[in-house]
Amino acid sequence: MISRSLFAAVWLASSALAAPPLTTIQDVLYKADGTRFNGTLTISWTSFEAVDSSAITTQTTTVTVVAGNLRVQLVPTTTAVPPANYSVKYNSDGRISFGETWAVPSSVQPLRVRDVRIASTQAGLASANVVAPTIQESDIAGLVPDLGARPLKGPGYATGRVALVNPSGSLESVAGSPSDCVRVDGSSGPCGSGGGLVPSFVDGDSPTGIVDGANTTFALSAVPSPSSSLALYLNGMLQKVAQDFTANGNTIQFVTAAAPQPGDTLVASYRLAATDTGTPQLFAASQVLCAGAGTGNSTIGFASLGGCAVPAGILLPGDRVEIHVDLDHQGALGGFTVEIHWGAAILLHRDAAASDAQITARGEAAILTTGARLSAQSWGTVLPFAATVASSTDAYANGLTIDFQGKAIQAGDTVTLRNYTVVRLP
Repeated sequence: MISRSLFAAVWLASSALAAPPLTTIQDVLYKADGTRFNGTLTISWTSFEAVDSSAITTQTTTVTVVAGNLRVQLVPTTTAVPPANYSVKYNSDGRISFGETWAVPSSVQPLRVRDVRIASTQAGLASANVVAPTIQESDIAGLVPDLGARPLKGPGYATGRVALVNPSGSLESVAGSPSDCVRVDGSSGPCGSGGGLVPSFVDGDSPTGIVDGANTTFALSAVPSPSSSLALYLNGMLQKVAQDFTANGNTIQFVTAAAPQPGDTLVASYRLAATDTGTPQLFAASQVLCAGAGTGNSTIGFASLGGCAVPAGILLPGDRVEIHVDLDHQGALGGFTVEIHWGAAILLHRDAAASDAQITARGEAAILTTGARLSAQSWGTVLPFAATVASSTDAYANGLTIDFQGKAIQAGDTVTLRNYTVVRLP
């Protein structure tokens, strides 16, 4: 009786301590450059029942691979219930390199990775027994309500069109001519029609008339509305109505004392009467032709510190070009000289002392029918303020180069172009 009880206890203990069968995967892993792989393999699986009815729970294990040597023991999955796979992610250099799927058969001999890998184009070893599980939308938490919240295509949906939301919440496309405008309710029609009055603007208008110092009557391209919206500039200076000129319709009448002189530039900006005919709105804007930081020169000969090549056809009569430039001086052996060249003309020339650590300059060019009227201002740390005016006959229509030059009075000192900007004002 005692012997039977002892036998039963031993049998129960051995059953409790029995482990499921294992298959050894052993291989040497290499990278594409021929070096051995170093990193970790993260192997994960879902619950299944082994061939010996052992219950394998969902879990993850990490295997370290040193100098390419891989050895891991896993429960076979090709005979599992239900059939299962292992998901393997290769980690190297702190990130996931790639992933693959293993189907592990029963084997008393070690297997290589190629024996358990499930290939994407052909069946792997015993992969015919592996059945991919079917995942329903309801199996994924939150997927069904998320799909229900997304907009759906309506019957009027088409590509390459502006989208609108129909009364049922689906997406459709606005119908109409490609040149139509779309309203907030999704309807379309010719721009400016049926949708209220559209204000229009004219900026950078050049009044017509002879600029000879005697003529005082000029004409705008359109009638300002309201008349108080007219802003008239003579050489960049805002003119005062009733004091410098009067306006009637699109006609400007200067007082005799304020008559534009030869070479002067007139520019006007104003609003137009509201219209529902889709009148184009003209918004002329300033244009940065070039900007940047330059270089330095420590020799006693002039050298270019930076420049701006204005392409042909950019500058037109009535335009104004503004030039802003800042320079530094390093050293105390002597002073320095800076120049701004407008084509072949010298827009600015200043000689600074050794104590001038910084200098700044502003230049303008009023574009005429031929050539330009030039003006410049400059000052420095101790360099006094100075202003100059000159004329240029350079043919800007074919393109023009603006060049910033500098030189040291004594070799060893350095003059450096720190920043420059060239802006075109229409």
